[in-house]
Amino acid sequence: MTVRLAMYKGKGGPFNALVRWWTGSDYSHCELEVGGVCYSSSLMDGGVRGKIIDLGSGNWDLVDLAWADADLILAHFHRTAHIRYGLTSLIVNQLLNRNRPDEGAQFCSEWCAAALGLPAPSSLSPATLSAWCMHVTSIYA
Repeated sequence: MTVRLAMYKGKGGPFNALVRWWTGSDYSHCELEVGGVCYSSSLMDGGVRGKIIDLGSGNWDLVDLAWADADLILAHFHRTAHIRYGLTSLIVNQLLNRNRPDEGAQFCSEWCAAALGLPAPSSLSPATLSAWCMHVTSIYA
């Protein structure tokens, strides 16, 4: 099963604009797509969830992650499906630059990085997660 990182570059709402401004990036949200379903933690949906999203709308940049293990991502989803969106974790880790994960709440890039097995997932924004994934993908290309 293929895995893709989907990076949201659409306009979105004020929160999306704030994330893009703070990170200096075009991206304000991310998803891991496995088998046509997108997995992430979403403020709009209240936390970790799986959802079918139209990734061909022009609002997304996609990175194929041939090195990612779809089974590990799905297992991570099943372990964390009850977790709420980590707004406090986002503020502590992204705005205050602390690496203090909250096991009961995760923001989008933190959830995706943890599902991929990357180190220090709470330190990654959508922009830095994208950079990590493109780097690792270039190594395996």
